[in-house]
Amino acid sequence: MDRRDFIMAGMATFGAALTGLPAAAQELPPHLQPAFVTLRHPLPPGEVHVFPDHFQLFWTMPDGKAWRYGIRVGRDSLYEPGQYYVGAKKEWPSWTPTPAMIEREPEKYAQHSDGMPGGPDNPLGARALYLFQEGRGDTYLRIHGTPDISSIGRAVSNGCAGLTNEHIKMLYEQVPMEARVVLYPKMA
Repeated sequence: MDRRDFIMAGMATFGAALTGLPAAAQELPPHLQPAFVTLRHPLPPGEVHVFPDHFQLFWTMPDGKAWRYGIRVGRDSLYEPGQYYVGAKKEWPSWTPTPAMIEREPEKYAQHSDGMPGGPDNPLGARALYLFQEGRGDTYLRIHGTPDISSIGRAVSNGCAGLTNEHIKMLYEQVPMEARVVLYPKMA
């Protein structure tokens, strides 16, 4: 199976999954719900592109098409634009707050300094794509799920891009290891 066939098979699987979205995910405004779209400016296929000012993530397809997802992004200066690649993928990942997170908000994160096992209450949600950079390795930035649907469309995280748990499950199946990820700068 070549790359194009792989991407097209993922498109078919994802399209079938959309019909069974849970009610909570359907409550998102239309521009934050998953949709198969035609890009105004085509991007290379097989990449993830995050546009923080629009709270949207695009998984690009051939012929200028993409799957669009609504996301939440990092607040203030915690959002880190740049070029990355998917260096790891995990289902129901465990989570440990970074030392910087504990320092910023000890009342919220110190209790989890030894980590938290994966599960429905875990901040990384159902799936996570771990973002790496050449020469740096794991950046501790993630594209992950969240049980907090009300956070989608807001700049509230500690730097990561978050999708609903149902949406990250769909994206997770589409994005292969080593896929390029671009987090564009905030304009606002």
